[in-house]
Amino acid sequence: MGLLQKIFGTYSEREMKNIKPIMEATIALEGKYAEMDEAELRGVTAKFKQELADGKTLDDIMPEALAAAREAAYRVLGQKAFPVQVIGAIVLHQGRIAEMKTGEGKTLTAALAAYLNALSGKGVHVVTVNDYLAKFHSEWMGRIYTYLGLTVGLVIHEKTNEERREAYACDITYGTNNEFGFDYLRDNMVIYKENKVQRGFNFAIVD
Repeated sequence: MGLLQKIFGTYSEREMKNIKPIMEATIALEGKYAEMDEAELRGVTAKFKQELADGKTLDDIMPEALAAAREAAYRVLGQKAFPVQVIGAIVLHQGRIAEMKTGEGKTLTAALAAYLNALSGKGVHVVTVNDYLAKFHSEWMGRIYTYLGLTVGLVIHEKTNEERREAYACDITYGTNNEFGFDYLRDNMVIYKENKVQRGFNFAIVD
């Protein structure tokens, strides 16, 4: 290890110094959200959206939103995200790659980041490798989103244009790269704007 690296650390070490406090703030809120009754927890989404409307950013509300999604996942799925999964969600929110091995909980990690970014109301795409996983994950992780008052859509091969339009209008939309890609191409070939199925692009997670 060179002298400069000893002094300043590696890139990953420096990045973790910025990410770790956000993760710790999220974990520290565990008791607050665990004490909420069902109505209170279900109501936090509206509260977060109002805070964003009042001028806060997603970064401002990140620990609170991740903590809420973490508690919701525990209540509806019996799974509470570990600190490393919270770190992964933060990294995904920042638009970067979170490398996790099979079995380390990528799907739940992605769900935390998806919930946070869906609060903007601009839509989130979660891209999976095939229709089966898209459907399975939309139903499985969808239990978290619907519990917290968000809508979940699914775009797979057999969907009609009207069904696709409805799915893309949801807060979080699951599908495959093929379906998302070809819908984009078809939308750019329609004569009338109202025939498009997709809306503006905001945030996507590739699982």
